[in-house]
Amino acid sequence: MTSPLTNSAAQERWTPRLWGTLLVLCAAMFLDALDVSMVGVALPSIGSELDLSTSALQWVVSGYILGYGGLLLLGGRTADLLGRRQVFLVALAVFALASLLGGLVDSGPLLIASRFIKGLSAAFTAPAGLSIITTTFAEGPLRNRALSIYTTCAATGFSMGLVLSGLLTEASWRLTMLLPAPIAIIALIAGLKLLPRSEREKDHNGYDIPGAIIGTASMLLLVYTVVQAPEVGWTSARTLLSFLAVAVLLTVFVRIEQRSAGPLIRLGVLRSGNQIRAQLGAMTFFGSYIGYQFLATLYLQTLLGWSALETALAFLPAGALVALSATKMGAVVDRFGTRRLIPAGFALMALGYVLFLRIDLDPVYAAVILPTMLFIGAACALVFPSLNIQATNGVDDHEQGMVSGLLNTSVQVGGAIFLAIVTAVVTASASDDASPQAVLDSYRTGLIVVTAIAVAGLLITATGLRKQRTQGPGRTVLIAKSEPVQEERVPVRD
Repeated sequence: MTSPLTNSAAQERWTPRLWGTLLVLCAAMFLDALDVSMVGVALPSIGSELDLSTSALQWVVSGYILGYGGLLLLGGRTADLLGRRQVFLVALAVFALASLLGGLVDSGPLLIASRFIKGLSAAFTAPAGLSIITTTFAEGPLRNRALSIYTTCAATGFSMGLVLSGLLTEASWRLTMLLPAPIAIIALIAGLKLLPRSEREKDHNGYDIPGAIIGTASMLLLVYTVVQAPEVGWTSARTLLSFLAVAVLLTVFVRIEQRSAGPLIRLGVLRSGNQIRAQLGAMTFFGSYIGYQFLATLYLQTLLGWSALETALAFLPAGALVALSATKMGAVVDRFGTRRLIPAGFALMALGYVLFLRIDLDPVYAAVILPTMLFIGAACALVFPSLNIQATNGVDDHEQGMVSGLLNTSVQVGGAIFLAIVTAVVTASASDDASPQAVLDSYRTGLIVVTAIAVAGLLITATGLRKQRTQGPGRTVLIAKSEPVQEERVPVRD
């Protein structure tokens, strides 16, 4: 169904209602990113007050990832079938309640449960919010502008979360859990008034219940296995059997989707080269960044002795650069196209990681660390909006939620898998010598892996440039205000 706001989106100047709609959706994305980054700094205080072991404390983070990454596919398709507005608002209300619960609990299991519920709710708000944007703003320059602002809010929320957590944890870790609640409530109230109404999809050939069950189970088990692998061992019987079970479930899931009249994921979508590059790009880009942030945080706090707030401020230039570029990236995408910008962003990211390999035990921030942060900020500004645009362009309205859920799944699963790999490499390269230099050397080995992941993403996404050249100049005209961007419209039907 076409949104009632689409006609407004065809104009050069957005109406206040259209801006309000975008701000509500941005607020939800901002909260998702904020929640992920804020909890990390608060973990030591949480463990101390609730008497949690290290393994139990891990689940304060992993519980959110498990709910989020495991249910995104279901969340995206649910938004298509039951109505994007309805799914978004209900999930946002659950997110607010879970935030209140997380700030008031007095036991570890309850806190972990609240984190899982928050992740579950985010698995529905993220694809529903993205699909509301892609069905409200006409494909082309206007949607590109909206998506650049939307994805920038995620990066801004992540950066602000690091700073806010450092400040709030000084008073109480509970404030880091409670802060998202009032923001979510305000966004919910505004959303009830501003979000365009969407009807349930009527001709959807039934509900893919078996696919939903098997698909969700496979994602939950995959994320759980990857999260636990560094602790129990990558070659342990438990890990290998879990991966085998994931492979079996995914095989069954593919068979179900091939035969279902109304599949959870229409596999024909993945025949598009643009779609494949977007999904793999999302996995490698976010996976490399999460691995880098993990190692850089350990380096700054463990080896250099920086405080949580000092560490957060060290990352701030990257987030600030992304935020400042928010309103300009749509025009940049219109001018150069996603096939050029995504590889360019990967190249900047890889260069930033290479520069960070120069770290030592007495670095000069402005000369060693800051250049990396600026390159990372520029890369995020280019890649995240472009990935969302490339994944959703050329997709029919009734499948926008599905594709949005698939893209967010790639982000979360990529983050979980590559962080686990980087952690395992650092652990394996650590020597019995616990000297600062030996620890730094193990971190540097992990950074080499992070760089390799970024280079792999660069090589994958650069294949789109070869295809673009073979199509000839007549098919790469990008500046057209009244028509969709030709480069990005790809056939996705069977």
